[in-house]
Order: sequence, then structure tokens, then C-alpha cells
Amino acid sequence: MEGLTVRKYLVKLGYNPPEDTVYSHIMEWQEWYQGDVEKFHKYKVWNGVSVKEENRYQLGMAKKACEDWANLILNEKVSIKAGTYEKRLNEIMGCNNFRVKGNQLIELSFALGTGAFVEYLEKGGIAIDFIRADMIYPISWENGEITECAFGSCRTGKDGEFIYLQIHRKGKAAGDGESPDSYYIENHYVDAESGEEKALPEGMLEKVDTKSPSPLFQIITPNICNNIDLDSPMGISVYANSIDQLKGCDLIYDSYINEFVLGKKRILVPISLAKMEMQKDGVTSPVFDPDDNVYYQMPADRTDDNKPIEIDMNIRAQDHELGLQRALDLYSFKCGLGTGRYQFQSPGVKTATEVVSDKADLFQNLKKNEIVIRTAIINMVKAVAFLDIGGISDEVSVDFDDSIIEDSNAVIDRNIKLVQSGLRSKLSAIMEIGKCSEESAKKEMGKIAEDNRITGQEIDWTDMEEKEEKKVGFRMEAADDDTGESGNS
Repeated sequence: MEGLTVRKYLVKLGYNPPEDTVYSHIMEWQEWYQGDVEKFHKYKVWNGVSVKEENRYQLGMAKKACEDWANLILNEKVSIKAGTYEKRLNEIMGCNNFRVKGNQLIELSFALGTGAFVEYLEKGGIAIDFIRADMIYPISWENGEITECAFGSCRTGKDGEFIYLQIHRKGKAAGDGESPDSYYIENHYVDAESGEEKALPEGMLEKVDTKSPSPLFQIITPNICNNIDLDSPMGISVYANSIDQLKGCDLIYDSYINEFVLGKKRILVPISLAKMEMQKDGVTSPVFDPDDNVYYQMPADRTDDNKPIEIDMNIRAQDHELGLQRALDLYSFKCGLGTGRYQFQSPGVKTATEVVSDKADLFQNLKKNEIVIRTAIINMVKAVAFLDIGGISDEVSVDFDDSIIEDSNAVIDRNIKLVQSGLRSKLSAIMEIGKCSEESAKKEMGKIAEDNRITGQEIDWTDMEEKEEKKVGFRMEAADDDTGESGNS
């Protein structure tokens, strides 16, 4: 509802946000992420007497896949380097809880298709907002890259519910008193129901000139094409094309759990053997423990010998586990995580080299997704530095942690062998092993050369050894002569 209100308001201002169909899919992906898809997880069953409403058991694999992607991409080992500005950058990111909020934003972005970092100045310093897809409204884009965007959030006040809308746009023609080379931020308050514009809170400016030639926001999406709307700048969920596989996982899991619920042991007890109790109206009725679900009262005409009958059904656990494993493999593959990621039973301990070979699809998709996230983080650092000190001249780089699926020791050994055989330069080897730029690798080589000079590794040790051997030989000869003289005497 809020999204429709915002889009209508943006159209009134002369902008052209994406169609409603995009946001309807976002709502569907959000239902799967939250694990409550009413049209699928709630169903009705006829039990022979009446219609009974049931809730389907679920694995929650939509959220699990997004959690895994976020942990693979932005974990605690990711290093963001910014030269001399790095210390100050870490302070700002720490104040904004970037390591936690950034990981959560990537999880939400992979679930809902799109997310954004938004930077701005506040009284306490520099703030970074983490915006999810249903609050992002692109208003202009080129080649799929969003250049102008509005960000909305719901606010509740004494006068009702409002939508705070922040529009990041380029400056208009010079005749309007704006610089076309600068980005401007407009602040709007809109009534959530009527869509009418309301007065801004006291102290909030209607328009702010950022004086920045680059936007103070960065869009992140899974690095996959939007096949739902080819012209939309919005991304799609990592499981947008895996809804059927999600249903398959939950259907099999629901059947698996019900196999145990329906297959538990029961004992049919004839009513004549049950404990009888006289009611107030003079009618007797059997009494059972309400917490005991093993016994089931059987009418007297159902058996002739009036003996308890044990019912012990076989549970098809193995068949269900095999089917569920197949469903998980299909889902994992469709989400880009490769097959075999989710298993009930671990096949055993594997070496890192085996992990890389087994997870080739995952490794390729991870490196592909890192491209988008790396660009967004670098631009975020530059935006923060612009707001803080007016810009940054040092090189900004992001080193992701691939040790989970990449054998770092194998990488080192491979580079050593290539350098020794003359098939690779030391500079390239340092760049790959240290995951650094060419400039950083050259600095490292300079430090290594300096260390070698300090430790004396350039001294000709061969010549020294020859001189030492001559001295030792001279002393041995002198000792022999002394021994001989003493012997003759």
C-alpha cells in the first residue's frame, strides 16, 4: 500500500518509477523469506466428517540460502583498504555498525532482489542507512545503472502515519539555480493513505546541495539478470526462479514430518475395557487420560473378542530423506550455491582442494557476485570520505574472504612453483597471494628487498666459506706438525 502511494506521488512530481509488477514480486519474495506464504503453507483437508485447516511444515530454505550468500560475501575476514584514510574509515563504519548491518543488507538484497547504502550528514557525524528493496524507487537509470533514486520509510506521528521520502537527483539546468554537475537531496513527508504532501518536521530542509558529482547511494543486487522485467533497473531475488523448488522442499518435508505423526504407535481399546465413570445425569462414559495419545477408544461392535489391538505402522523415512535430498540439491543448484551444499548426513571430512573442485559452480557465482558488492563498497567509502574530508586520493580496495571454498595453501604452492620455473613474475604471485593491487605488491617487493639487505642475504657466502676452510686447514696442518715434533722428541 505504501509503495503504491509513493509511486503515485513520484509520478505527480514528474518522475517515472518502475511498474507495480516489480513490487508485487518483491512482496512474494518477502513472504517466502519470512516463511509464511498463506496461499501455499495454509491448506484444508477433508477428514471424512468436516474440513480441517492445516499449516504445512516448512524448512525455511529461502532465508537459509540468503544467509549463506551474505556470510560467503561479507564476513568478518573481509578487508577494506583505504590507505591513510583507513583508520578514520574504520571509525565511521564502527559507529554505523557496518559489519553487522552490511551483512544483513546483503542477506535482504539477495532475498528481495535489491538493496542500497545511503550516506548523509547528521549532527553526530556521518550516517549510513541500509535500505531494502521495498523502500527503493528508482527514478532514472542508464544501461540498468540507477543514477537517481528515491528512498521511502514509514513514520508514525500524533497525526497518523506518514512516509518520509528522500529523493537523490542530479541538478537541473543552470537557469534554475542548480548545478547540473551536483547531486541534490529533496526531503518530503507524504500522508500514507491520501498521498498528500505534509509539512516537514522542524529543522529539516526541503532541499540540500551535496556538491558531490557522484550519488551518495549505492545499489546492490545479485549479479543475475532480471528475467521478470528485462527493462527494470531492479534486481531479482536469488530464489526468484526457484519457487517451485522451494515448494518441493516444503512439500516433502511436510510429508516427512507427517509420516512420524501418523505412523506413531496406537492401541485400539474396546469400550468395554475402558474405565467407566458415572456422570451427573446418570450416564456412564469411558475415561481416558487426555494427555495420553497412545490409546484410542474403539466402539464395541468393531471387534468380537474385545481385546486391545496394537497398530504399529512402518515409517518410510529413507524414501523421504532421499526425496528431500534431491529437492535440496535442485534448490541449491538453482540458487547458485551448487549441488550438495545442504545434506542431512555429512559424507566425511574433505580437504580444501576437494572442496574447491566440488564447489566449482559456487566459486564462480561467488566471484561474480563479489564484482557488484566490491563496486558498491568502494563507492560507499568514497562517498563517506567526501562527506568527511572532501574526498580521498588513496586507492580503495576490497579483499573478500575466499578461504571457505579456496585452498590458500594450494594457491601459495602453485605460485611458488610457477615463479621458480620462470612461468610467473614475483609481482603477479604477490598480487594473487596477498589479494592486493599492483601498487601494493610493488611496495611489498621493496620491503622484501630491504629485509634481504638488512639480514645480509646479498653477501657472497661462498667466498667466505672458502676463506674459512683455508684457515681451518692451516690450523690442522700446524697441529699435525706439533704432534710430530713431540713424538720425535
